[in-house]
Amino acid sequence: MTSTTLFNIIIAIIIINFIVDKILDALNAKHFNDTLPKELHDVYDEDDYKKSQRYKATTYKFGIITSTFSIVLTLGFLFLDGFAFVDTIARSYSENPIIVALIFFGIIMIGSDILTTPFSYYSTFVIEEKFGFNKTTLKTFLLDKIKGWFMMVFVGGGILALVIWFYQSTGDHFWLYAWALVTAFTVFMNMFYSKLIVPLFNKQTPLETGSLRDKISEYAKTVGFKLDKIFVIDGSKRSTKANAYFSGFGSKKRVTLYDTLINDLDDDEIVAVLAHEVGHYKKKHIIFNLISSVLLTGIMLYVLSLFISNPLLSNALGVNTPSFHIGLVAFGLLYAPISEITGLIMNMVSRAFEYQADDFAKTTYKAEPLITSLKKLSKNSLSNLTPHPAYVFMHYSHPTLLQRIKNLKR
Repeated sequence: MTSTTLFNIIIAIIIINFIVDKILDALNAKHFNDTLPKELHDVYDEDDYKKSQRYKATTYKFGIITSTFSIVLTLGFLFLDGFAFVDTIARSYSENPIIVALIFFGIIMIGSDILTTPFSYYSTFVIEEKFGFNKTTLKTFLLDKIKGWFMMVFVGGGILALVIWFYQSTGDHFWLYAWALVTAFTVFMNMFYSKLIVPLFNKQTPLETGSLRDKISEYAKTVGFKLDKIFVIDGSKRSTKANAYFSGFGSKKRVTLYDTLINDLDDDEIVAVLAHEVGHYKKKHIIFNLISSVLLTGIMLYVLSLFISNPLLSNALGVNTPSFHIGLVAFGLLYAPISEITGLIMNMVSRAFEYQADDFAKTTYKAEPLITSLKKLSKNSLSNLTPHPAYVFMHYSHPTLLQRIKNLKR
């Protein structure tokens, strides 16, 4: 195989992926104006349903613009040897492979983020604002960007530097050390994400004593689930959309409720949502997802180790001097179809887990408040209640609202 052939394969992967995504988006868009099933008639009134249809149409059209811009930018960068150009700039500052790689990815990542920031701004301050979701101030928007860059530089840069150092020190066996590093980091983040990272972006406060906390504690006791760390996060700082999540393991486990969730739902509905989350924990879904992530990372790193030393990877991107960072970019582009397949499988597993968590909540608490909470959350986020089955299969990590309600009513 020649570097030209490999380049053409990369281009084909990018174009095919784009076409498939646009076909799925178009199929999904055809269902935006479908009549709601009888089980969902009470989610929207007529005005709200029309508003949801406008929101879906607006985000669909905007998605076409952003994705088209992205693919044109990517293809232009590839055909004009953009990676070779950035590599030359990086090499002009240092001969150390680690420093070169950090400068290279720094230019690529920050440059890409700057170019896409206008789209992010428009989405937040025009579309989300128009439909009543946005609560983000310009100051918060800019601070989030700056903090994100610092996270990328220090965390992402630190991991990349260590991986390249492993490669220089151990050669083809680097993947084992890189895997151990990524595994340790993944477990650490699962344990301490809420304590270390979230406070950089949001304020978390313990749920105050009262009827809600009492009901949560009472439910937790009935299922033998020790839960004394219940926090409220100021999600309303950025959006009116609501959420709740678990994090950590053992003594570090905690539940975090968005303040918007508390505002939108009554106590029974919040406990039902929490029961669903407890179901994920009790059914070992969190552990399964963690182990799956670690295994998939190991497989990817092993496959990377088989090809990273091949100069064809660098040559395919127009770089004559083989290097780890250029090979990593080429490999990432070539590995995309495998990532799509593993993503599909994980989405299928995730949807099955959601049914199991719903069943747990129905059995250990009540189905009705979970149903009403799901309806309220769907209404408040103007969710698409009639998605195309193919779009659901390819993109949804959760069953549709209709599927979940039918399951809960069994």
